[in-house]
Amino acid sequence: MGRTLFTLAVLGCFAAVWPLGSAYAQDFGDASSQTLTTRAWKALEEGDVEATLAYTTKCRELYADEAARQQEDLEDFLPAERGHDAWALNDVGTCCFIEGQAHEKADKKADAVTSYRRLVKEFGFAQCWDQRGWFWQPAAAARDRLEALEFDAALAE
Repeated sequence: MGRTLFTLAVLGCFAAVWPLGSAYAQDFGDASSQTLTTRAWKALEEGDVEATLAYTTKCRELYADEAARQQEDLEDFLPAERGHDAWALNDVGTCCFIEGQAHEKADKKADAVTSYRRLVKEFGFAQCWDQRGWFWQPAAAARDRLEALEFDAALAE
């Protein structure tokens, strides 16, 4: 009995100081906005909502200020040949979209709405490069998701 209590006490001490949770377990790599965005997409595809949110949050923490500066300098979307010039804007905006998707997967619709609205309001000129060879606008996709979520909420009333 005493040995069992000692073992539980030791394990409890380790649990108190050992970093748990996805945010601590994530490998942020070189912590570039591109790496964080790529890893967020991969985590979302794998259904790991906690990891997805860890990557998107880290991207916003590190690059939102630069993204806001890039957004301020624009009056419209950059043409495709210059689309990558707004790297921070593109990655932070894309991460807001990914975050919204993750919240939807977790059935946290209010949080999804918050993420999508942040994207539309703060990073509306973000573009995401599709591996098939073109840019798409995450804010346009976010507007579609907002419309669908608001429609679903109205039906639920």
